[in-house]
Amino acid sequence: MANRKPFLTDIQTLRKRARQHIERGAVTEGYRADRETVVKLLNEALATEIVCVLRYKRHYFMASGIHADSVAQEFLQHANEEQQHADQIAARIVQLGGEPNFSPEGLLSRSHAEYVEGENLIDMIKEDLVAERIAIDSYREMIAYLGNDDPTTRRMLEGILAMEEEHADDLAGLLEELED
Repeated sequence: MANRKPFLTDIQTLRKRARQHIERGAVTEGYRADRETVVKLLNEALATEIVCVLRYKRHYFMASGIHADSVAQEFLQHANEEQQHADQIAARIVQLGGEPNFSPEGLLSRSHAEYVEGENLIDMIKEDLVAERIAIDSYREMIAYLGNDDPTTRRMLEGILAMEEEHADDLAGLLEELED
């Protein structure tokens, strides 16, 4: 067998590298992504999730009409799940040595999604569906950008993406039921 490559760096080298730059925490020499860019993207994702939480909460409280109760519960569930996403993203930003940007100043300009209130239940569902579709495309692009350079962030975003796709599917189903 020509040019057999060792499976793993020898243990002494791993131990030596682990002791270097210990203040970086989880960001080791093997981290290949551009950390500043990843933190910037994650802060945009954080802003997007916060805007989605706020929009879903408004829709939850403002839902009215014959179908309002079941739809409002869906809005509340989505708001809570978006909050979990925001928390995951903020924790990852800190792991990467960054600072999560929770400042309300500029929140909408950092967010990929918009904050549209909607006039009625159908408008609210449509606006939430549009926002979910924006999030889906944003997360897909971030995942592609990360590739294998930051598998931890990529896996986190893949999990969030799956939930956003589920939200979009739920909302499309609600829209179909209400428009019939």
